Amino acid sequence: MIQVNELTLNIPDTKKPRVVIIGGGFGGVNLAKKLKGKDFQVVMFDRHNYHGFWPLLYQVATAGLEPDAIAEPLRKLFDKEYEDFHFRQVRVTSINPATKTVSTIVGDISYDFVVIATGTKPNYFGNEQIKKYAFPLKQIPEALNLRSQLLQSFEQANMINDPELRQSLLNFVIVGGGPTGVELAGALAEMRRHVLPNDYPGMDFSKMKIILVEGMDRVLPPMDPKSSQKTREYLEEIGVELKLNTLVESYDGQLVTFKGGEQIRSHTLIWAAGVSGAQIPGLPPEASERGRYLVNLYNQVVGFPDIFAIGDIALMRSEKYPNGHPGVAQPAIQQGRHLAKNLYRIIRKEPLEPFEYFDKGSLAIIGRNRAVADLPKNLHLSGFIAWVAWLFVHIYYLIGFRNKLVVLSNWIYKFFTYENGTRIIIRPFIRKDDLAGQEFIKKYDVD
Repeated sequence: MIQVNELTLNIPDTKKPRVVIIGGGFGGVNLAKKLKGKDFQVVMFDRHNYHGFWPLLYQVATAGLEPDAIAEPLRKLFDKEYEDFHFRQVRVTSINPATKTVSTIVGDISYDFVVIATGTKPNYFGNEQIKKYAFPLKQIPEALNLRSQLLQSFEQANMINDPELRQSLLNFVIVGGGPTGVELAGALAEMRRHVLPNDYPGMDFSKMKIILVEGMDRVLPPMDPKSSQKTREYLEEIGVELKLNTLVESYDGQLVTFKGGEQIRSHTLIWAAGVSGAQIPGLPPEASERGRYLVNLYNQVVGFPDIFAIGDIALMRSEKYPNGHPGVAQPAIQQGRHLAKNLYRIIRKEPLEPFEYFDKGSLAIIGRNRAVADLPKNLHLSGFIAWVAWLFVHIYYLIGFRNKLVVLSNWIYKFFTYENGTRIIIRPFIRKDDLAGQEFIKKYDVD
């Protein structure tokens, strides 16, 4: 087995300004694409070798899409035309502003400019028990874990006579009423109505519970109250149970306890309740706030003119956005493209231009023909028109023609057949301390 100390970054020296981009998400990819040319050496680090389209991650989790339909290899995005671009699949361990170096697990590299585009990670608000047992949904491996858990729950419920245990397997608790939670709840409701009764004809899926928990008084809090109310009506219409103004106090893998004492048995709690910035050690505490790096209007981290942050990890305050920009793809895309222009201005010794966010709107889907949209000029859509808009926007922003074609064909197939086409347990998910699950695997010879 190759040891870490035997590896090296193997990046050539250069006399050009070196831009180190940490993160291959929406911000990092759009920045790197705009730096195409002969003026910079661009080095990108990411723990994964692919760029993922995370707004569709819930469809991977609910067996609607395969992982490679929403992901594209980062190396494929930057072909030979991108001169002096270097990608390394490696974890960054720290940034040292004094020596102007970025440290990774296999070595260090100097930089002229470093751009932090690491996005976010789940925020469990210090509750280690929930962190241990809940299912997050931020990365493809997590979506595959959740997909296995969902399908295994149906398989086990189909073979259990104990009604209480069967019900606990059919209780699915989603914590967080934002877009991820709402869209996931809608997808599960679609499966319950159209897919699962055909797969398991002997089971009564009217007893399957989908419980959406939100700490505030409405779902989709960032969107317009009209859209929130319409979303609530859609969710109730398709049989999703809403618990508003409700917080989860604990979860031990089998029992969910809400603040106030109410409890429900469930083997699946999905955590979509909050995120925090995926920060990198090295910058002083005063450079960040609430888990995000404080940046000026040029995306420079406050106090460090050669260190930039873009996307969800950046906290840029303005009169219109006193708490920073919304945590969606568009700010990252726009900041990445804008920062590329400013980096060119820096090497040309031209004044920088401040970033101005153009809000293209927000959308959320709640199952077939049900969606809501908040668009510019205070325009609000719902129903079929919003659903079509959601489909078009997500196809448009998918990276790669193949991915667009695969996703579109899957959606067309599903529209006419009411089928989720990938209900395969590729790798069983069993918690290490789940003795009952381990016994099930052993007893039924599931490898």
